[in-house]
Amino acid sequence: MSNRPGLALLGFGGHARSVADVALAAGYERLTFVEETAREGESFLGFPVQREIPFEASKWVYLPCAGDNLRRQAQFHRLMVAALPLATVISSVATIGHGATLGPGCFVGHHAHVGPMASIGAACIINTGAIIEHDCVAGDCCHVSIGARLAGKSRLGNCVFLGAGAVVVDGMQLASNIIIGAGGVVVKSLDVSGVYAGVPVRRIADFRS
Repeated sequence: MSNRPGLALLGFGGHARSVADVALAAGYERLTFVEETAREGESFLGFPVQREIPFEASKWVYLPCAGDNLRRQAQFHRLMVAALPLATVISSVATIGHGATLGPGCFVGHHAHVGPMASIGAACIINTGAIIEHDCVAGDCCHVSIGARLAGKSRLGNCVFLGAGAVVVDGMQLASNIIIGAGGVVVKSLDVSGVYAGVPVRRIADFRS
């Protein structure tokens, strides 16, 4: 076994399990999940689920793994306050363009693409097969879901969720705290937080924190 630190995954939902799959493929040998409601003896792929964060920074790096943006934001802030080292987990079959940057605590899934000169904030999820194209900006704690596409020079505020297969066309700007439903198509900039759906999208509900 190598001296590489293990990966502590905050959360034990479906997204955390997807992260575990990518992390194992990326060479992590030790994983632990952290979930306050974990049952005694619960595990996944032989790795334990515990109720408390293992505060051993020399032995672990840490990743907020809630799929929900606001919950992941809280996990991220907890890790920052505790001054624990954050991981960035990137699939070996994802592609990161020249000049692109990713903040701490990000996850990039299998077959995802982050284009050249894109800027991704902290604790973001670029999920399986998602595309963030050239010169895009995503704020902190965004989730670009499976197969979603953010076309060139678009900008997302903080805590934006793009549902599965959603599309944002070139050059659009989305305010913070926006949810785009699965398959939604954004053809104009959105400056009011809320839930949007349809082709093209329209606002259908308030954003609830």
